[in-house]
Amino acid sequence: MADEVVLLDTFFSMFGMRARIALAEKGVEYEHKEENVEDKSALLLEMNPVHKKIPVLIHNGKPICESLIIVQYIDEVWKDNSPLLPSDPYLKARARFWADFVDKKVYDAGSRLWTTKGDELERAKKDFIEALKLLEADLGEKQYFGGENFGFGDVALITYSSWFYSYETCGNFSVEEHCPKLMEWVKRCMEKESVSKSLTDPKKIYDSILFFKKKYGVE
Repeated sequence: MADEVVLLDTFFSMFGMRARIALAEKGVEYEHKEENVEDKSALLLEMNPVHKKIPVLIHNGKPICESLIIVQYIDEVWKDNSPLLPSDPYLKARARFWADFVDKKVYDAGSRLWTTKGDELERAKKDFIEALKLLEADLGEKQYFGGENFGFGDVALITYSSWFYSYETCGNFSVEEHCPKLMEWVKRCMEKESVSKSLTDPKKIYDSILFFKKKYGVE
């Protein structure tokens, strides 16, 4: 019997995009169900009753929640194609460390870039650029974060690149100016069909941010 794979997601979610990339890397066919984060479906609330958030991967009726856990699950279940995590325990731990760093530091500073003003916005910009510089230093001269092959660390960060336009516009700065090698890595990742077809148009994301800024009074 064929696997039944469903992804509950929303188009602007950098977390949902991770699952899309991982599934594309593995060549897994799945049903994509777009969720409205303002009006969550009964299926989402049933599949993720704890956090009530997307993304949720439903594999043969069983839900897997939280994007990095989803990516690791996909890597373990469909292990014969395009491994995302290295087999070496130390390298695996490093990949998980930096993915966690992305979700703690890059996400926090990025969120503040479009929800704050004045001095708070300037601090967010400083924190965001500092976080990217640390990631750029770890990348070094490597093709990808794990070395020669696209992997877990790349999946964790590349989805944020679709938000760079919004971050730059709200914060009035250029990622490329501060982190040119990181932007070269972004362009390299975008040459992969699994990435380019999984990421949402940055302008579409910016339109969504404008909507939320207006709705929550952070214009």
